[in-house]
Amino acid sequence: MKERVLVIEDEPAMIRLLELELSYEGYDITVACDGITGAGQALGEHFDIILLDLNLPGISGIEVCKRVRAVKQTPIIMLTARDTVSDRVRGLDTGADDYVPKPFAIEELLARMRSLQRRLHAAEAGDEVLHAKDLILDRAAHRVSRAGREIECSQREFELLHCLLVHKNRLMNREALLNLVWGYSYEGETNVVDVYIRYVRMKVDEGYSEKLIHTVRGSGYILRD
Repeated sequence: MKERVLVIEDEPAMIRLLELELSYEGYDITVACDGITGAGQALGEHFDIILLDLNLPGISGIEVCKRVRAVKQTPIIMLTARDTVSDRVRGLDTGADDYVPKPFAIEELLARMRSLQRRLHAAEAGDEVLHAKDLILDRAAHRVSRAGREIECSQREFELLHCLLVHKNRLMNREALLNLVWGYSYEGETNVVDVYIRYVRMKVDEGYSEKLIHTVRGSGYILRD
């Protein structure tokens, strides 16, 4: 069965390019030309991946992403002419899985789509419940607790903690965490990993004598069991 891709994009030339190239690669393509229509289709139908423009008529790509993430975990790649770190962080924090700036080579987009699907399938094949000491993460229920106390996490915090638990007792550098959690390679100066490590550490370790998340100066982070 063909994988279904929803393209939410209002630029005719980009739509034609994506329809041609993705159809050639064997994907089943559905197109929405504005944010409201795209959000409705994303919520009303099943898609294997969503390609979402940031600037859309009706409602923005950010708002579409928020609406989808409130209900579904369909993989989302944002496509946009904006390419600043703040734009990337905003889109990814909203729940997008990856971010490809325009103009892009179609080969790169296809590679990102394949990589995202591999990560998704690997996560689905992994353990539903992960733990370290008295910290428990239930991926299916999207719940985190420590010593019986439930911990509220944002989507990105949950994904970062899940990554650290999957690789517990292993040193994870910033580039690896960016690739695994944010879905794009490290480019330039950004402290997004450090910021989110701090968020997660405050929730998981603050108030407990035994700390689980440790910084290896100059190298990265490790969750020790």
